[in-house]
Amino acid sequence: MATNNHAGVPQTTVVRDLRKFDKETGNIYESIAIISKRANQISAQVKEELHNKLQEFSNDNDTLEEVFENREQIEISSYYEKLPKATLIAIEEFLADKIYYRNPIKENREQ
Repeated sequence: MATNNHAGVPQTTVVRDLRKFDKETGNIYESIAIISKRANQISAQVKEELHNKLQEFSNDNDTLEEVFENREQIEISSYYEKLPKATLIAIEEFLADKIYYRNPIKENREQ
């Protein structure tokens, strides 16, 4: 269902070594900002994907009496509920060097 494969991402809380976070950037706060921005991108992407899938089931002329449970819709919703949180995915991507980022302020100082 989802376009991204998140098989290696843990579903629960994991103790992390903070020294791994600032290895690439040299600054823990910059690393957290990068992870945060990526998590927002992932969250927006998953939300849009879920909305598009559930849009197929919407009917404009439903009333409260006519609303019924659709098994496929429930399965899709439960699948997305079981996905790892966007922050966990972003952390895994950052630690695996799968995120491209740049800091224009640092780039301007170096020139």
